[in-house]
Parts: sequence; structure tokens; C-alpha cells
Amino acid sequence: MSFMETYEKWLNSPALSAEEKAELESIKNDPKEIETRFFGPLEFGTAGLRGTMCVGLHQMNRHVVGHATQAFAEVVKAEGPEACEKGVVVICDCRNHSQEFAETAAAILAANGIKVKLFDELRPTPEVSFAVRYYGTQAGINITASHNPKEYNGYKVYWSDGAQLPPGPADVVAQKMKELDIFTDVKTMPLDEAKEKGLVTILSTETDEKFLEQVMGQVIDRESVAKIADTFGIVYTPFHGTGHKLIPEALKRLGMKNVYCVPEQMVIDGNFPTVASPNPENPEGFYLAVDLAKKHGCDLICGSDPDADRVGLMVKNSEGDYVVLTGNQTGLLLEDYAIQVRKRRGILPANAYANTTIVSSAMASKIAEDNGIKCARTFTGFKFLGEKKDKLEQSGEGRVIFSFEESCGYMFGDYVRDKDAVTAIVVAVEMAAYYATQGKTLYDALVDLYEKYGYYGEKTLNLVMPGLDGMSKMASIMKKLHAEPMSEVAGTKVVVAKDYQTGTATDVATGKVEEMELKGSNVVSYDLEDGTTFIIRPSGTEPKIKVYILTSGKDKADCDAKVAKYVDFAPAIKDL
Repeated sequence: MSFMETYEKWLNSPALSAEEKAELESIKNDPKEIETRFFGPLEFGTAGLRGTMCVGLHQMNRHVVGHATQAFAEVVKAEGPEACEKGVVVICDCRNHSQEFAETAAAILAANGIKVKLFDELRPTPEVSFAVRYYGTQAGINITASHNPKEYNGYKVYWSDGAQLPPGPADVVAQKMKELDIFTDVKTMPLDEAKEKGLVTILSTETDEKFLEQVMGQVIDRESVAKIADTFGIVYTPFHGTGHKLIPEALKRLGMKNVYCVPEQMVIDGNFPTVASPNPENPEGFYLAVDLAKKHGCDLICGSDPDADRVGLMVKNSEGDYVVLTGNQTGLLLEDYAIQVRKRRGILPANAYANTTIVSSAMASKIAEDNGIKCARTFTGFKFLGEKKDKLEQSGEGRVIFSFEESCGYMFGDYVRDKDAVTAIVVAVEMAAYYATQGKTLYDALVDLYEKYGYYGEKTLNLVMPGLDGMSKMASIMKKLHAEPMSEVAGTKVVVAKDYQTGTATDVATGKVEEMELKGSNVVSYDLEDGTTFIIRPSGTEPKIKVYILTSGKDKADCDAKVAKYVDFAPAIKDL
């Protein structure tokens, strides 16, 4: 079926509301826009669905959500009656239409005879992972687009381990979506009827309490917190999102007495009116937090993205200015602290692991090795970090004390298998308290880490390629890089070229090819002659190619110079 035929099918479907039909009528003379919306379905991958919110097959709307949910319902039913009885947890974030999409999903699952635990209102992403594990459900659905701009929404699916759906089951859902008609094959029923029949039950604050019990169980050094609680100031912002209740409450339970929440950003609003992008990786979003921190003389600024799975920190540097820590820097501080605090208390497991991903700082491995523990690396995404944790612990090979990825995602404990901003902020504040008792800021602590373990630098770049043409261009670039690996980057020779799609590493000088542990992901990586690693991969959730520059050097200036060199080169990738 052509995109125009699909457009006509939608336009003439009785499933569409008058408003939806009017929206489609408004683009009838714009073939490019019609093609963009209807050239094909929104792809269901290991990150589920993510797209801009409007009417169309390649967009996020109630019909696409319903289609995906019916397909997922078929996967759950295939597991048998027990899986349907265990049911599915459904949760949502603060975005426009999130509650509508969550209720749509719940009604469809119920109509398929699958029991649902639906949260009464928005909740942080880690709580769906927790709820799946705590209640022993078969799966979970999370309506969220994480830190994406306001135009986006998404649909994440979790399996019984509390981690996001791995590639195998995700492929089955995608196949079911191909087999099912988006309008005529989707079952549903009124939500009130589903509640009356006991097919949908509502989760409320009782789950929050159980989750917070686990979060607070990660606190090890309450003595240091108590020493500085009266004087240490913290500013927190949820960026209009789901961290607005649980994170301030967790900090209160930690014993912090001077927590100032940014009032303008405590307002739940899917339009994110105070920021261009609700991403804690972006320093510009913290301008209101910085003003508040200066007003109260605070020591630390914490931010969580709208679904409260990512964390951004700002700390005072040696000049007293507030600076943003990168996701790597925060991860390295937390990794070292997680090791040292357990060493001080004599509770570091003999087979401890601190895990990260292939695009995170090489310093993560250095910290682990120098402390006599191991560091495993996975593909990007906490489904892979969670999977690795389970594999290590179930086999008895290792005990994972901390996992992180460079995009501001951190995971502690055994109760979640996803990024968790609630716990990460609590541990980060505990860590800051410990250093404060030593007369140091987190910035001082970071400088100490570099002096102890060596100097490392990193930078992540986003090469944005919007629209249908952009998607085609991204695919073309990656195809060429897999077929014709670069022999040099910015004039520096490539020593080893790694193709994570085939799982092979090639010694450029000798041509020798070795198999790697990881394979099956659309990523290429180059180990360069100067010790830099240059990695390229398409984003799984946004129209952009991500470039990671990971380097080391004799001092900060050396690292900065190397990073700058490859930053200048990176845009040339768009010309491949």
C-alpha cells in the first residue's frame, strides 16, 4: 500500500474522531507531509516506540498506541493464562496525551483478558521497573519520551525482569504489528467496565512507599549526611516532570534540611514552558536553578528529566561558579564513591563489578581495575546493563554494585533494571555530604579523581538529520561506514576498526580480524593512534547520528586539545 493509499485509509476510517479527520484534511495538498506521516509504520524496536504527536501511521497517537498494545497483548497471551493473570503494569509521565495513551493501553489489555495495574497518575520511569519486579507481573508499559522535546511521546515495554524488552521479544511485537490491522484488529472496552470486572486495578501511594523503602536502603553513610544537614544547601528541579514528589521526599528522608525546589519547574506541564529542551544534559535548562542556588548559597544543584530516569548535576568550581558535570563525570564520581564507601564499611563484595557501556569513559574501567574490581561493558541502553547484571549475578560470577551510561543514567540496587534518578540523586547527595565533611566540593573530588587515576576527556555530539530525507541519509552513512571503515580520523591513523554489527575488530596495519564479545548493533568504533576512541551510531529515539569522543592524556589541557580536534572533524561525517 502506498503512502497516499494509507493516508486515504486513515482519512476514511470511522475510528478517527472529527478533530483527527480535520487534521488530516488540513494536509491534503501537502504530499511531502503526507509521505512523512504515512510512508511506513513507526518502528517498534528495543526502545519501543517514539515519535512526534500527530495523526499518522509514523507518529505517536492513540491509534498507534492501540496497535502496539494489541500486538503486545498477543505476545503476553502466548505466554499462557498465568501470564495474563500476572498482568501488566501501566505507567505514564507528564507529557501531553500520556495519560490518554496509558488508559488506551490499559483498556486494550483488559479487553484481551490481561489484568492491568494502572497507576493513578504520573510516576517516575524507575517505578514501573520496580513495580513489575515487586508485584511479579509479566510485563510493564511506560508512556514516556524521556528527555525528548515537547512534540514527542513514546511507548516503552518492560518484561518480567523489570528491564526493557530485549531484541528478540521486541521483534515479535513488531511482526505482530505487521499482521494486525491498526483499526479493525484492536480490541478494547470501556475503562470503567474493566475496573468493575477486576481487570484493571489502580496503584497509588502504597507502591511509592515500597519503592522509597528500597531507595533509602541504598544510603550507607548517614553519619556524614547528619554532620552537614543543617548547612548544606541543595536546589532541585524536575523540569516540569515526574520527579516532583518522590525526589524531594527522598531527600527529606535522607535528612537534608535545606532543599530548595525551583517553583516554576515544579509545575507539571508537558509543554515544558521554561526550557527549550527538558534534558538535564543541557546546561541552559538550569538557569532558574542557578539563580535560586545563588540566592540561597547552595552547594549542589540536581535536576531530573521529565520521566525522572536521568540526572544532571551542577557543582561549584574552584572560582565559585556553578558548572554542569557531564554524564560521564557524574558516573565516575558515583562509581568511585560506591567502591570507596563500601571499602570503608567493609562491605565491598569480593567479586564486585561496576558496569557501563561501550560509549562511556574509559576511566570507568581504570577506576574499577585500580580498586581490584571488574568493569563489564555493554551496548547502550539499560536493558543491556540489566541483562548483564542478571547474567553475572545468576551465574555467581559477579556482584554488580553500580551501573551507568554516559547519557546521565545510573542504576543502584536490585529493585530496578533501568535508569533511576530518584536513587541516583539520593546517593549523589550522600556522596556530596561525605566530601563536604572533608572540606571538598564534588568539583574538588572530580579533580582528585583525575589526579589519582589519570586524565580523561570525552564529548558527545549530535548530528541532527530531521525528516524522511534525514532518515535515509543516516541509513546511507551507517551503511557506508560498515562497508568502508575509515583508515584515519582528523588526520590520526586508525589502529583498530570495530564493527559492532558483525562483532569484528580489524587491526588496520595487519588486516587481522578478531571476533568481539558484543555484536548485533549498528555501531562503528575506531581506536586511534593517539589513544582516542571515536564511536559513531544512530540514535534509537531521535533523528540524529551520535558521535562519541573518548580520550586520555597527560593533563586536562592535553585531553581538551584532543577532544577539540575531533569535535571539529565530526560534522564531516554528514558528508559521507
